[in-house]
Amino acid sequence: MNHLLFQVEDRPPLFTTVLLAAQHMLAALGGIIAVPLVVGAALKLPADQIITLINAALLGSGIVTMVQCKGIGPVGIRLPCVMGTSFAFVGAAISVGLEHGVPAILGSSLAASVVMIVGSCFMPKIRKLFPHAVTGVVVTMIGLSLVPVAVDWAAGGHAPGAVYGSPLNLGIAAFVLVTVIMLVQFGKGIVSAAAVVIGMFIGYLVCVSLGMIDFSQVQNAPVFALPQPLHYGMTFPVAGIVAMAIAYLVTMVETTGTFMALGAATNTKMRGKTLARGILCDGVGSAFAALMSSPPVSTFAQNVGVVSLTGVASRHVVALTGAMLFLAGLFPILGAVVVTIPQPVLGGAGLMMFAMIISAGVQLLSHVEHTKRNGVIMAVAIGCGLAVTVRPELLSKLPAFVKEVFGSGITVGALVAVVLNLVLPERPLEVNDDDEEEEVPQAFLTSEREAA
Repeated sequence: MNHLLFQVEDRPPLFTTVLLAAQHMLAALGGIIAVPLVVGAALKLPADQIITLINAALLGSGIVTMVQCKGIGPVGIRLPCVMGTSFAFVGAAISVGLEHGVPAILGSSLAASVVMIVGSCFMPKIRKLFPHAVTGVVVTMIGLSLVPVAVDWAAGGHAPGAVYGSPLNLGIAAFVLVTVIMLVQFGKGIVSAAAVVIGMFIGYLVCVSLGMIDFSQVQNAPVFALPQPLHYGMTFPVAGIVAMAIAYLVTMVETTGTFMALGAATNTKMRGKTLARGILCDGVGSAFAALMSSPPVSTFAQNVGVVSLTGVASRHVVALTGAMLFLAGLFPILGAVVVTIPQPVLGGAGLMMFAMIISAGVQLLSHVEHTKRNGVIMAVAIGCGLAVTVRPELLSKLPAFVKEVFGSGITVGALVAVVLNLVLPERPLEVNDDDEEEEVPQAFLTSEREAA
């Protein structure tokens, strides 16, 4: 049981809520903006079209985040979930976009979202495939898969002109990491809860003093921009719909694992109906995002790390994060300011957040019954998940379909754990003969002493 500063239904004071919501926004904004940037660059879209994609992604993510946290009827898990454009769809989006253009990406995303919407109806049955051993593996793999991302951030990233692994980048990341650790460990109340955003702000000021911040994006960003639904139009190529449907199936597995991790972080029991509401919101939210001219959305695992680290599980805090993301879409200049945060600052904070997810997974695994069968499930699943995480080129010679399905360590770890849990037979606890031989004399000696 995690000790929480604020429970799921708590409403912190206004200033505290704003600060904590901003913390979640900072953790998510880079990922939300990165997807349209990567897709736009791959399709060689002009700058104004990429900006439109980014604004749409922020608006869509903000609205769906609010629905996921607050809930509307059967839609929304009503837990602190940040929704954002997902890298799980990047491969499919680029392949569809290169052949048919952006309208096909959005049309295929809208049509294929039915896979997730229908899939949500089966979550009570799917939940039974996730006993403690499988859940622990999935949560651990989420953290392990995210750590390399934080390491790349800490090293300075792979952007043109970045000096990967320079002493300056590593020094700033280490400074932010130590600052966050000190604030979490020795801070009290709001200081401890907002350790990530405070640590990042201090690191940002250090980078400003060192002249590392490029404000040209802020100067060029428009102050206000209205939403542009169906800006690109839509087309529905069959191949594109199939590719996106596969990506949705992969995302369903990852999102289920993320929800499990969130349940552990917020002390919430994840029932089938609860998962169904969350998955339904992912599907409906992605359909809505497509209408808003945005790539599909999914639950962000990195924000589970924020919850684990800070002990703030209030869904009302994260609902405000959704409102902030929506405003960032209406006022692109706000998002442009956040984008100026250097990657080493994100890396120092991210390493702490993602490692906390690993810690949560290890705690779940520690409560699993220590049998040979469970040991095999956990070892093989984590090993296979790490294989594609640390060596993604492992799949480079395989068909595109295989790479699409098994390109994520989270998905591989989850699928291997689920399959092994179904295939390996349950066996009674084995008794060691040596233990029996040792126990007999001990019992015999005890009885002799009692008789004497």
